[in-house]
Amino acid sequence: MTADAGALPERFLRRLDQERNYSPHTLRAYRKDLAEFVAFLGPEASRLPAVTHVQLRSFLAHLHGRRVGKRTIMRKLAALRSFYKFLCREGTVRTNPMLSLRTPKQDKRLPNVLSVEEVARLLGTASGNDSAALRDRAILETLYSSGMRVGELVSLKVSDVDFFAEVATVMGKRRKERLCPLGSYALKALKAWLARRGISRVRAPQCREPLFLSLRGTRLTARSVARMFARRLAEANLSPRASPHTLRHSFATHLLDRGADLRSVQELLGHASLSSTQIYTHLSAERLKQVYDKAHPRARK
Repeated sequence: MTADAGALPERFLRRLDQERNYSPHTLRAYRKDLAEFVAFLGPEASRLPAVTHVQLRSFLAHLHGRRVGKRTIMRKLAALRSFYKFLCREGTVRTNPMLSLRTPKQDKRLPNVLSVEEVARLLGTASGNDSAALRDRAILETLYSSGMRVGELVSLKVSDVDFFAEVATVMGKRRKERLCPLGSYALKALKAWLARRGISRVRAPQCREPLFLSLRGTRLTARSVARMFARRLAEANLSPRASPHTLRHSFATHLLDRGADLRSVQELLGHASLSSTQIYTHLSAERLKQVYDKAHPRARK
């Protein structure tokens, strides 16, 4: 690859980082996806701006041949689509080769959701007064109360929680800030966790320490939260297929089940597009149908 062609992916990623505020997670994924495409092209990568739809189709066939999952393929194609849009805008490419590529349809899978009773069982596993139980209870209550992502949760500082306004200030995708309401159960759990750490409500607004710490005193990671969640699921005798993100799905579905409007749920989740939130209306409708089929005397023969 020529020096100029080799610099294009990094220039593209810098633009996403500095001007579009993409998350570090997305940037890492796009960097990996573009590197894989460059490796696939081999010597032809020197002409990256001149890539044809035929080469793109070959790359797609290569991914299918490796039995790469549909969701992963869709993400890799999204990275390439964004990359070539960038090249077109810069004038490096005259015609976007991605426009001629037919992308596979992604399977519409309804998200995994816990019932209200299952959430209560899960939360009940962290009912002790030791440091681990207090922290885990605060994490689980906060995730379910706010619907925030795990990455957003572990990035919180103590000062991001406003106990008087009963909200948390969250930095979402593309570094977009939003306010997440916190219910009384979450606030009570957070106060107990901070009290164990010796942080009072008076000191909390100025405290820049991470909100959630490992038992060694370091900032908690998303992976650590996932491991804790798996342990709590087992204790509650719930499906191991659930993940911390399941609480976000449950949060949205339970709100809609109880009459919340879709626009409000979109704002609470921090979705840029309403279409991202609409999956929960399908899920809610499916749950209503199951209740109907089970309860109505003439629903089924």
